[in-house]
Amino acid sequence: MSPIIDRKVRFVSAFVLSVVLFVTAGCNKPGAASAGPPQAMPVKVKTATLQEVEETTDYVATLKSRDSAVVMPQVDGIITNIYVHSGSRVEAGTSLMQIDPAKQQATVKSQEDARSAQQAQVTWAKQNYDRVNGLAAAGVVSKQELDQARAALDAAEAQLHSLDAQVNEQQVQLHYYKVVAPRSGIVGDVPVRVGDRVFTTTQLTTVDRPSNLEAYIYVPIEKATQLKMNLPVQIVDGSGNQLASSRITFISPQVDNATQAVLAKAEIANPKDSLRTAQFIRARVIWGSQPRPVVPVVAVSRIGGLYFAFVAESDQKGGYVIHQKPLQVGQIVANDYVVLDGIKPGDKVAVSGTQFLVDGVPVIPQEAGSS
Repeated sequence: MSPIIDRKVRFVSAFVLSVVLFVTAGCNKPGAASAGPPQAMPVKVKTATLQEVEETTDYVATLKSRDSAVVMPQVDGIITNIYVHSGSRVEAGTSLMQIDPAKQQATVKSQEDARSAQQAQVTWAKQNYDRVNGLAAAGVVSKQELDQARAALDAAEAQLHSLDAQVNEQQVQLHYYKVVAPRSGIVGDVPVRVGDRVFTTTQLTTVDRPSNLEAYIYVPIEKATQLKMNLPVQIVDGSGNQLASSRITFISPQVDNATQAVLAKAEIANPKDSLRTAQFIRARVIWGSQPRPVVPVVAVSRIGGLYFAFVAESDQKGGYVIHQKPLQVGQIVANDYVVLDGIKPGDKVAVSGTQFLVDGVPVIPQEAGSS
């Protein structure tokens, strides 16, 4: 061992020995064992008061558009062009996609040619009827021949009308090969690509109006009995800030078999388009309000997942003793906890120095804010 370390060890040993001798001498003094009762320490307290508190429950809800149109083709075919992207704003009638119209164009051309041929047939039948009619007037041909000419003209015209209808039908069908927006709004996901073959059951995209949304709230069956129409609902963000307010507009008469919850809906105004269709949000259902005691947040301690507070209670000698009480707390209103159980109005709750308090010690309550 080096001389320096040896000197340090001897110094520490001498210091410890001197402290032990000092404590021993103090304990041997007359009257040292008869210490008096602990002195009451001043503690800042705040009296718990009743406050009208809203009874609320937060649920995870889904936003859905009340004006959402699912765009599906009215004809089968292969997509040759897509004119929009997801998120594009479109007006009613805007072209969204093009389905290959070549086959339908050929059908329309064939029908138009058939109509032209029939038009020529009608022209000939009318000329023939006019000629036979003149001859019948001169007594050259019989009335039967005139009737036959008239019947041929009527048949030709009827066939022409039929072909006109078929041409119109095929032309209308041709318009379906260009897919257009059924309303103004925002284009949703576009799951198809150029070259894909689509059918009348294929979903091409959606067109939504985000300014008019509806919150789908699934309320557990235990709370469903409290559901009623026009119950207030608040849409809040992760920090609890209110984004929108509404009321219950629909309550399902059935229970969801998978979740054992009841579906409730609330219309949500979205004028600034800050919310999105299919977005998960927090919906706060306000069941009602009732008076509850509140205590400052700084007065509440959390130990092992449980909440506690120190309460100054009067003893038999007219003084006060501090006691630690378990609490059941609710939501935070401003800077106060709503107390569901554990504290009653009028209790003096310690709001400062709680880390130095011990259950059962005498205290002198001093109302917070007073000198």
